[in-house]
Amino acid sequence: MALLEIKDLSFTYPEATTNALENISFSVNEGEFCILCGESGCGKTTLLKLLKKQIAPYGDISGEIIYNGKNADLLSDRLSASEIGFIMQNPENQVVTDTVWHELCFGLENLGVPTDVIRRRVAETVNFFGINDWFYKKTSELSGGQKQLLNLASVLVMQPKLLLLDEPTAQLDPVAASDFLNILQNLNKELGLTVIIAEHNLEEILSISDKVLLLNGGKLEFSGDPRAFAEYFRKNPSHTLARAQPAAARIYCMLQSGDVCPLNIKEGRRFLSENFRNDVDVLPQRSYDHSPEKTVELKNVWFRYEKNLPDILKDASFSVFKGEHFCILGGNGTGKTTTIGIIAGLLKPYCGKVLINGKPAEKYRGNSLYYKNIAVLPQNPELLFLHKTVAEDLEKSAAAFGLSAADTNKKIGEISELLHIENILGCHPYDLSGGEQQKAALAKVLISEPSILLLDEPTKALDVGGKKVIADIIKTMTDSSVTVITVTHDVDFAAENADRCGLFFDGAIVSENTPTEFFDQNSFYTTAANRIARGYFKKAILCEEVAALCKLNGGGEQNS
Repeated sequence: MALLEIKDLSFTYPEATTNALENISFSVNEGEFCILCGESGCGKTTLLKLLKKQIAPYGDISGEIIYNGKNADLLSDRLSASEIGFIMQNPENQVVTDTVWHELCFGLENLGVPTDVIRRRVAETVNFFGINDWFYKKTSELSGGQKQLLNLASVLVMQPKLLLLDEPTAQLDPVAASDFLNILQNLNKELGLTVIIAEHNLEEILSISDKVLLLNGGKLEFSGDPRAFAEYFRKNPSHTLARAQPAAARIYCMLQSGDVCPLNIKEGRRFLSENFRNDVDVLPQRSYDHSPEKTVELKNVWFRYEKNLPDILKDASFSVFKGEHFCILGGNGTGKTTTIGIIAGLLKPYCGKVLINGKPAEKYRGNSLYYKNIAVLPQNPELLFLHKTVAEDLEKSAAAFGLSAADTNKKIGEISELLHIENILGCHPYDLSGGEQQKAALAKVLISEPSILLLDEPTKALDVGGKKVIADIIKTMTDSSVTVITVTHDVDFAAENADRCGLFFDGAIVSENTPTEFFDQNSFYTTAANRIARGYFKKAILCEEVAALCKLNGGGEQNS
């Protein structure tokens, strides 16, 4: 039975000239696990918000949204609030109280649920999610993964029938993201909860789904099961989202094989062993030679946010060289973002040295550390927006760096074309999708023409096309001797684009190497392609490398 039916749904934002959604029709049966995917700005968030009337955007709407046999507009606020749950992309934006136990009780108290019922529901929810140890903690003390888990628990305590999630793992490290998705799968299987999740990263989620919906420019391009979705891209290899598939499906699509398309690591390993030899088990390896000039150097740095709090950085030491792209990976709360703040001079260590181009950071006077020197893209791009339109933000930023009106227009034109954001210059930054905000924020950062660029999660909320744009910009900058330091949870992005990678743990970088050596030696912080090939092929960390080895061992030709 269909729990949700969408019939010819169209939506247009105020003053917009094109539809955000156009003639969308689909249904989701009770108990289904449904993925909503597509490029940034294609309408995923708009569609999800329209399904929950309390947060539906304002604009012109036509068509029907039928929930459990009733028009969604006619649902009572109480029923909509309790039966349709929503999880936002940014964990910070959904936490509303000061402690964990308050957060769990908040929704039920607002619905007037009796105290004994609240206690029972909270108790079983806490036990199910395993959050007993931090039940009395302040929400401000939680890591990003814990906050997102708390958001999910706070929604589930309401006992919803339909759960809507807008890229809930975008800001989580790989381990926390995997744990979060495992919980979602259990909720779907054990409780029969209907799930619709908007997601760019399909690696772990595609194989556990029942249905995939692909949006393109506000229209529904594809609706079907996961294997049909993978086969769709095998027939359309040039599609912009073909690289968004799980590694096993991407490798399959690069080769001619009559086997069933694999969707996860287990199926991918079987696919390799049953279809290809491993007489040639390694590709020729490239050497990496960096510049001898160090642009960023941390020496025995210690830092804590307050005197009585634990140390965040503990004797941290590492160097980054001129023209190098250095990626820092690690779990939430390990000190990666803090390190960015220290390099940028925004935070001061109580012990140790920070050298920028060989000069102690504290020796830079006035704005000399930032004028054509260091620029930072923060994890939350909204922190950079101060004006009513993207264009105005860029113009004011250019003026602050002393550019003339003519140079400003030229610079904005060049950067807008580079990032493909010409169509959003007139928009308010807060009206943009997460991916569009990220690119607009990067545009503002690039105005300063930095020689050292610090990026904190630059690919979160971006589709594969957006990630390629960021990767190309980074490559252009490093080729021009700009040093780029990227904090990221995106292991595939790091594997494809970094010169070196470092793993942050317990306040310091504990290992660093070239991507091939780094990821080939890791078990958890590694690529899906490496997990598929491990033990069969050596030092293959990218899908293209695995496919190349298959061909060398008598595999098929690349699908055209």
